[in-house]
Amino acid sequence: MAARRQSFWPWIGGYETAGVCKQIYARVGRGAVAVFDVDDNEALHRILNEWADIIPAGFDVYPLVDVEATRKMLAAQVAANQTP
Repeated sequence: MAARRQSFWPWIGGYETAGVCKQIYARVGRGAVAVFDVDDNEALHRILNEWADIIPAGFDVYPLVDVEATRKMLAAQVAANQTP
């Protein structure tokens, strides 16, 4: 299994080179934390399935929102609540 786990790093390196994997960190013990920038759920589904084919894993997925988009959304909500 150790040899198979070693194949993970060249595999994820391809996604880093393509700009899809923005950050990857190995965790203490086993595991990793990655930040992906994907176009849609299907792209993320494909990546996570590839990952699980290399190293059987469970995943916690936290969708992130662009900070500027969040600011605009909150400003719009405040503006909508201030109209008489």
